[in-house]
Formats: sequence, C-alpha cells, structure tokens
Amino acid sequence: MDSFQAVSRAEQNRVEQSMGKRAATKAQNRSIILAAAHDVFAELGYDVTTVRDIIRRTPLASGTFYNYYPDKESIFRAVVEESMRHARERLRRERRAARTFEEFVTTAYRTYFSYIAEDRATFELMRRNADAIRALTEIPEFNAGPLEVLEDTRDAIARGLIRHVDAEFLAGSMAAVAIELGIQMVRRDPIDVAFTTRFASALFLGSIQGLEALGNAPGSPAA
Repeated sequence: MDSFQAVSRAEQNRVEQSMGKRAATKAQNRSIILAAAHDVFAELGYDVTTVRDIIRRTPLASGTFYNYYPDKESIFRAVVEESMRHARERLRRERRAARTFEEFVTTAYRTYFSYIAEDRATFELMRRNADAIRALTEIPEFNAGPLEVLEDTRDAIARGLIRHVDAEFLAGSMAAVAIELGIQMVRRDPIDVAFTTRFASALFLGSIQGLEALGNAPGSPAA
C-alpha cells in the first residue's frame, strides 16, 4: 500500500510538473505572438497587416498562432487590451483616491493621455490604427476599461464627490472622450498632453451642474 501511494505521488508530481511546463510554454508563446503583432500593427496598420505578417515575426509555426487566436481581429483586440492594461491599473487607483470630482476627472485624463504620449509603442499603435480602434470600441467585451469607469463613477457618487447623475451615461461618455481625444492627440505635432487634459476635463467640469440637474435617464438603474 505504501509503495502504491509512493508511486501515485510520484506520478502526480510528474503530471503537475508537466502541466506547469505546458502552462509556461503557452504563456511564452502568447507573449511572443502579442509582441510580434504589436510591432506589425504599429508599423503597417490594421488594414494592411495579415496573420502571415505576424507569424513571420515569430519563431513559431502558423498552427501555433491559431491555437491562441482565430483571426486578425482577435489578436488586434488582445494587443490593444494589453497596451491599455497598465494604464487602467493606474487609472483605477487614482480615481478611487480622488477627493473631489475635479480630481476624479482631471487626474484620470492626465494619466491616460500621458501614458499614450510617453509609451512609444502604444503611441504608434494608436496613431496608425485609429479607425480599427474606433471599430473595436463598439464591441461590448472589447475592454474592461468602460466598466471600471462605471464602477468608479458609482463609487464617486456614493462618496459624495458628485450628486445624482446618470452614472452609465457619464461613465460611457468619459471613456469615449478619452479614446477619441487620445487618437486625435497622437496625430498632432507637437503632442500636447496638458491641453488635451484641460479640454477633456472642461467638457465635464463645465457642465456638471447641468448634468446634476438633469438626473438619471428613464430606464437607468438609478432612475
């Protein structure tokens, strides 16, 4: 019995080690594909890029690519999401730490626009793929960012930073403005993060009284 248990434990360890290696290989392959796709999209643009272009930038076989991503759109979505992931983490911390609604709006926009301008890879990706990024924002599952803005907006309302507004409309418009102005900003020379931040912030801070007076739209969760 003891011998059988020893063999079973050894087999279990072997399986666990094997699974660990497979997981590490999968993570490495995914990282290689994402990095290659990011470079190709930034250089060629979404419309011109093909899956073959991406595969050529990797040491992997074409079949390996399709184990992770079924088509060009899926890998493009993954690239954009990965580019924004670090910015989203910073944005959440700053929105949750805001003591006024002005801080809630201004610091978030400044962080987002600064990230785009300072991260060259993200800058080139957005500059060359504006239309493709706009199209992706129409897909609900494209990015967790807008949902996080909604959660943080509701938190801001609960903390009294802003009075009764339609949280869904406010969060959706703030996220949309960030994406669109970010795209417009990278097309300009020189890049002006400060002005873009002031412009975006003014859109909401200058109209907040009207938004509060307007209240919630019929059919909203808080209506």
